[in-house]
Parts: sequence; structure tokens; C-alpha cells
Amino acid sequence: MWILSLLLFILILGIIILVHEFGHFIWAKTCGVYIYEFSIGMGPVIFSHKGKDGIYYNIRAFPIGGFVQMAGEIYEDDSEIKKEKFLCNRPWYQRLVILVAGVMNNFILALVLLFVMALIWGPTSSNPTILDVQEGSAAMEVGLQDGDKITAINGHHFDSWDVGQIYLYYKDADGVYEFEIERNGETKTFEITPKTVEEDGEERKVFGIQMDNTAPKGFLQSIGFVFRKFWDVICSMAVTVWGLISGQVSVSNLSGPVGIYQVVDQSVQYGIQQLIYITAFLSINVGFINILPFPAFDGGHVFFMIIEKIKGSKINAKFENVCTMIGFALLMLLMVVITIQDILRLF
Repeated sequence: MWILSLLLFILILGIIILVHEFGHFIWAKTCGVYIYEFSIGMGPVIFSHKGKDGIYYNIRAFPIGGFVQMAGEIYEDDSEIKKEKFLCNRPWYQRLVILVAGVMNNFILALVLLFVMALIWGPTSSNPTILDVQEGSAAMEVGLQDGDKITAINGHHFDSWDVGQIYLYYKDADGVYEFEIERNGETKTFEITPKTVEEDGEERKVFGIQMDNTAPKGFLQSIGFVFRKFWDVICSMAVTVWGLISGQVSVSNLSGPVGIYQVVDQSVQYGIQQLIYITAFLSINVGFINILPFPAFDGGHVFFMIIEKIKGSKINAKFENVCTMIGFALLMLLMVVITIQDILRLF
């Protein structure tokens, strides 16, 4: 079973990375930028093919990333290339399109997968309404009831349970969670101390509530579900990132490649529907993270371009290059820390 999970893990990441990098690739080609290499994966090259267009198409050993190596991504760096073929010399709008194309491809992939999933199995709801309060649970003990709609946790308001769940990981709870709910048109507040259970050597907080995820089926309902779920995942990511910046969410709550593999492994037993959803979810995550204004991400380059447009002159190339290298180093350090955490959770 682990071999199947590993193959699916590689396939899912490979598809997401391929779609992302193809966005950069096809628009760079369309805009006349010189391309050296199109690679899926990182590390040593295990397969290489030089196309008739002179581009090296490579598969690398580790399926945790990929890249399109273009001439002049920051400044002119090859005396044999015509000046107009450097990315840095292309018109501003072309550079912007090339940089955001990977993110847009990830979002489009996610939207298509969510639509297919909704058409086949039916859409689901992320309405934060309680379907069932379990007998003897922490939620029942404080008086929560079936049909209650949770509108806030510890003062953080939301209208989607996808977002609401993130606030359960915020540190301001301190073991006690204040749920604000709507019941029969009235707003009530309950303080809940979840029960702790141990699963696979890890402690888990249990509130004892099951949310209502039922939704009407149909073509139009599926379209509505696609954009609603897409937006909910984007908002969840934004809440998570803000939690990390503000110190409300610990880095220990993040997962790297090992953690993603575990999620894929668990999803295998639930079937193809869950695997499709995980692929869509991860594709949105990759797109969202890449558009953040952080050096080494696509969003970091876009951020420098916006400053350039405001200034009316180009950013110092050496400064941008140093920022990118520092950002990449910090990103790799974070990846190492998260991966070590993931591995320690296995034991």
C-alpha cells in the first residue's frame, strides 16, 4: 500500500508542479523570452532531452519543485543572447503575465478538479452549521445543539467552516474556546474545553460536533460550489499565514513533503474523490503561497515590479538578486525544519 501512496504522492505533486511551470514556460515562449531549461523536480538530473527549440526538458531526482530557467530573470546574464530575449528587457505587462501565469494555472487546475468532483459526487457545503452533537461530548455538556450555526471562535468571525477550523489552532484559545453561535435568530456564547484523546501517539482535541456538509446537487449548484470552495480555501490560507506572522499559529502546525505524503496515504483509503480534492487543495495552496510578496516566490518578483512601476525606474539588479537568494535560503531552512517535524511525528 505504501508503494501506491508514494506513486500517487509523486504523481499529484508532479501534476501540480508541471501545470505551474508550464504556465511560466508557455507565456515566456509566447513573449519571445529565451529559455534554457524546463525542469520538473529538484536535485540531480535523472532524465534530459534537448528539444528542437534548443530547450533542455529535464526530470530531476526529488519531486518537491520545478523551474523554468529563463535568460535575464533579474538582469542581463548571457552575452550570447539577444537583448530583446532577456526577461528583464521585455515590456512590463509581459513580465507580469509570465510571472503570474504559474499561479493562474494552479488555480485553473483546482477549479476544474473541484467542478469534476462536484458533478460526479455532488457538491458539499462548508456552512458552519452543526449537524450532530455527540452524546456525552464537550459540546453537549455546555449546551450546544443540532442546528446551531457557529459564527465566531474566540472573537474571530467567519461564514465558512473551512476558515473556522483554522481558528481552532490559534494560540489565543489557551485550552478554552469561546464559540459564538446563532440559534433561532439569537446570538449565544458558549465556553468549551475540548476533551483530549490520543491517536497514533498524538494528542487530539475533540469537541464532539459534526458539521452539516450536505448541499443540493445539480450543474448550477456545482458551479457555485467550485467558486465558493475555492474562495474558502484561499481565505483559510490567508488566515493561516496571518496566524504565522502574528504568532498565533505555530510552525509545528505546518506540513512539508513528508506530511503531504501522509495525507495522500490516508486519502487512498477514501478513494478517488478524496484524492481529487487533495490535488485541488494542494494546487490552490501552491498558487497562493507562490503569489505572496516574499523573495524567491513569484509574488516577490511581482512585488519588485510594482515598486519599479511606482518609481518609474528599475530596481537595482544586485539588490533584487541578493533579496531573492536570502529568501530562497530562508525558504529552504523552513522546509528542513518542517520536514524534521514531519519525520519526528512518524515515531
